[in-house]
Order: sequence, then C-alpha cells, then structure tokens
Amino acid sequence: MDKLQKLLSKSRRAIQDFKLIENGDKIAVGLSGGKDSLTLLYILNAYKRFSPEKFDLIAITLNPGTGADFSPLHKLCDELQVPFYEIDTNIKEVVFDIRKEKNPCSLCANIRRGALNTNAKNLGCNKIALGHHKNDAIETLLLSMFYEGRIQSFSPKTYLDKADITLIRPMVYIDELEIKSFIKKNDISVINNSCPANGFTKRQEVKDLTYELDKRIPGFKKNIFSALNNPEQSFLWDKSKF
Repeated sequence: MDKLQKLLSKSRRAIQDFKLIENGDKIAVGLSGGKDSLTLLYILNAYKRFSPEKFDLIAITLNPGTGADFSPLHKLCDELQVPFYEIDTNIKEVVFDIRKEKNPCSLCANIRRGALNTNAKNLGCNKIALGHHKNDAIETLLLSMFYEGRIQSFSPKTYLDKADITLIRPMVYIDELEIKSFIKKNDISVINNSCPANGFTKRQEVKDLTYELDKRIPGFKKNIFSALNNPEQSFLWDKSKF
C-alpha cells in the first residue's frame, strides 16, 4: 500500500528502540475505527510477515453504545485475516446518561481502558497495541504541564501490574500528518468518532495550539519531541541538591 513502507520503517525503529515486541507475544490492537488505530492495524499486520519476533495479532473494538456501525471493521479484519472481536459496553450510558459528566473524557478513558485490558487478557493476550503517535506524545506532555504542573507524557511501553498486561505504542515516531496522508492515499474508510464530546476537549485545544505554534516557531514540534527523548538534558530545580 502507498506510504506503508515508510510508516513500517518508523514503527520498526520504535519496536527495536523500546523492545515493544518479543517472541511468543499475543498482541491485541485497540481498534476504534479511527485513522490512528486503523493505520496501526495495517502496520502491525504487515510487520508480522517479516518480523524477527514471532507473535500473534488480534483486534478488539469496544462498542460504547453510541449507535456507531462497526461492520466495516469486521470486513477489514476478515480481509487482513486478523481475528476480530467487537465487545458491547455501556460506556455511553454510564458516562452521559447516568453520571451526566460535564468533563467526560477522564471517566470514559478509565472505563475503556479497564474494559480493553480485561477483554484482552480474557482472549489470551499479554500486550495491547495502542495507536498513539508522535503528536499525541507532545500533546500529552503539554497537557500535563498546562493543567497539572507536571512534566510527563506516556511511555512507548508500560507494564500494568494490576492488569498483568503491557501497553505498547509502535507509532510514537510517526507524525499525525503522515497517518492522515496514508489514510487518504489508500482511500481507507474511517469510522467517525460518535462521542458527544468529540472536538470540544482540552486535548483538542492543545492539538490545535501545537499546529499553530509549529507554524509560528520553526521546529516547535520537533524540538518538543526531542526533549522527550533526551532525559539526560533535563535541567529542573531540585531543592534537595542545593
């Protein structure tokens, strides 16, 4: 597929740098049907063919109960010969109807995370692959700084001891614009996010801000991402050292 080779190269580098995949892994792709998770599915399915590590791959979609039609994902996974599991949940009912959350993202993410972890484990997986990319890492860092007063972002690889499962993010070296281009060039159908809060979140505000700053400040996103990969050059005030 057009542009897949370039994306594969970057994912392979991330897999090697952070030791994301090992022999005998059974990996569940968290497949929402959005551009990121669809791209991740194509990447890992292609990587599986020549990977030095032998691993199994499945896809899991959590149906939040918003009325979205996930039948295209069944068809796609059948074409790719990737076992597919659609899991019905009551996430929309809990978050919007019962709890009536004004800021629903945190609760929704926690419920989805727990459901994905549980179902992946029940299906025999030891790892879950998530479609977070380079821009997500930058946005998470800025969100943490702006709203929590912490310098922190997600890790390319995280072991969750309570769930006994490892999260991996093979697309952390891939820019969001490359993903958009891949989806468009290959005419891949995307399932639109049916969440009532979609497009009205703090993350969306920060996403828009990063694109604006990248236009105004040459190399903005590149330098922020470089800082994430350069912990030795972190000069922060530590009162215990004075």
